[in-house]
Amino acid sequence: MSWLQQLFDTYENCEKNPDFRTGDNILLPIYHSFQQAHIEVVLNEKANFVDARIVEKEETLIPVTESSAGRAGAKDAPHPLADKIQYCAGDYKEYGGNKKPFFESYQTQLSQWCESKYCHPKVKIILNYINKKKLIYDLTAKGILLIDKNKKLLTEWDEAKNGSDTPIIFKILPKDPETKKTDQGNAFIRWIVEIQGDIKNPSETWKDKSIYKSWNNYYITIGSDKNICHVTGKSIQVSSNHPRRIRHSGDGAKLISTPTDESFYTYKGMFYKPSESCTIGEETTQKAHNALRWLIGRKQGYKSNDKKQVIVSWAVTGKQIPKITDSSFDLLSDLEDDSDNQDTGDIGQRFARRLNKKIAGYKQKLGPVERIVVMGLDSASTGRISVTFYRKLSGSDFLQRIEDWHKDFCWLLVNENLIVDQNLKRNIWMSAAPSPVSIALSAYGERIDEKLKKSTIERILPCITDGRNIPRDLVESCIRHVSNKHLSKSQGEEYWKWQKYLGIACALYKGFYKRHIQKEQRRDYAMSLEQERKSRDYLYGRLLALAEKIERKALNNANEKRITNAERFMLRFSSRPFSTWKIIEESLRPYKNRLRASQDAGLLGYFENEINQICGLFKPEDFIDDKPLSGEYLLGYHCQMQFRKAANDDNKNINDENKSEGE
Repeated sequence: MSWLQQLFDTYENCEKNPDFRTGDNILLPIYHSFQQAHIEVVLNEKANFVDARIVEKEETLIPVTESSAGRAGAKDAPHPLADKIQYCAGDYKEYGGNKKPFFESYQTQLSQWCESKYCHPKVKIILNYINKKKLIYDLTAKGILLIDKNKKLLTEWDEAKNGSDTPIIFKILPKDPETKKTDQGNAFIRWIVEIQGDIKNPSETWKDKSIYKSWNNYYITIGSDKNICHVTGKSIQVSSNHPRRIRHSGDGAKLISTPTDESFYTYKGMFYKPSESCTIGEETTQKAHNALRWLIGRKQGYKSNDKKQVIVSWAVTGKQIPKITDSSFDLLSDLEDDSDNQDTGDIGQRFARRLNKKIAGYKQKLGPVERIVVMGLDSASTGRISVTFYRKLSGSDFLQRIEDWHKDFCWLLVNENLIVDQNLKRNIWMSAAPSPVSIALSAYGERIDEKLKKSTIERILPCITDGRNIPRDLVESCIRHVSNKHLSKSQGEEYWKWQKYLGIACALYKGFYKRHIQKEQRRDYAMSLEQERKSRDYLYGRLLALAEKIERKALNNANEKRITNAERFMLRFSSRPFSTWKIIEESLRPYKNRLRASQDAGLLGYFENEINQICGLFKPEDFIDDKPLSGEYLLGYHCQMQFRKAANDDNKNINDENKSEGE
């Protein structure tokens, strides 16, 4: 119950903050929920119909009961005020409604509210109007709903037969998946009550806070039996039907499901009744679920494309914290631009200073014992949500682990936000740690299965929250994906994406050995070219980069846009570097001759001198060793490709190379 306790405490801490009660995403009052309305009906103070109009894709705040908040299918559980025509219209059956009418239960519930001492004048007007049982009559007269010649609600619209475009009501209402027809009784009604002289409260009932208070005060008096709430420890009215619509307005899945029929109770034998195993207060579950909806709506983390997987992180006091699923680009986006740091020798130090500055800002707001929660949700079916990941940390531990992650797995990456016309520019390279989503795409490609993507993200979360090392298989997958550069280009993958995945592979390899479990195998790599590093794999990566630079420069001069031999043989080179290097080196001869005969002879001399110096750094036995290269060769390759020597390798030449690749 820890996650429920944290969400309940979050609501208690944030509900009185006026900043969380305004805007599109508000912290809902208890016994209220959001619902997408389709039609709004305007009434005057005499309970007469005035007007109506179609509402498209607008979320409406409505009062709910415990049963209506979690209703599904054909369950008779009316909302107290705003609801479907199936509930609100006393003449629904008369106009041939396809579903069972629930007007009587809606009318009874509304009457009981109006008969209490907490009755609201606008609610009384709505009750007087629905008692006339002419809602569909008024809506058809207004042209909002459509009927046939027999005065029955239409279920489909044939544009050719009717000679006009499909009416809006048929466009916004969902079709039955089996019959492929539309039931206009599913249209959701919200009310506007215009009272002359009332300038204090808005006419829109969903905006009138006095109605919120009226419903809450009334509903508390009619609650269920009291019992011990296992979250708060208090004796309060307990819930038997918990809210849904947690991740989005159309979400029918629940985090907590309680059987209403005791004959189907799962734990019979250990407990006689569901209430004996666990009870949660109505107010507790309402506040906890409202807090979770609000946190998800604030975009406090990540939501998958199918909206099923959600990862949120938050401070229980509601204070701002860094998102756990952010890359360094997102985390540091509001700080001064660091785009030119690749031309300096202290890239890591610059990034560390910027990161320290950002984390220090959070530390000033968060106390060391501030409660931070990280929570992952997912569902395998339409009816159940499970908590797939949960961590509770102190503010100091959380910020330290965020800082460690971004420092350990930092590398020069492509910032997609700074790409102009899909051509590489110098200012898109920035020091950053990748996001979990980017790592999943780097490991398994853009066409990754959604299930595999979710599981990969969940595997990465403990690396951030717990300081664990990145799984080795993810590092190896990223290295294999990037090493197959020729296949990536043949499949039409943009060059900047390959560059992005190259940076991520380097970041993971660097971070993996930074956090290696065995101290003697831990290594520190600089994000700039280490010209004195003599490891075999690093040196071979540098040679591959220089071979690519030579051929690319010759091809650019001839306006030839094709893949280089270094790129073509990259995968083979990673498996058999010595034998493949001889092939690549021999294939460079015609391109070297081109450069010697051009004005770039000096640039060629620089490249050849670099190759000779690198070969001199090899141990003889290492150079002729043809065993596969580790991911370290990508670090040498990437750093050499990024290296700038102002005297010979001018920025314009390198930018031209990058630009031609992007085209």
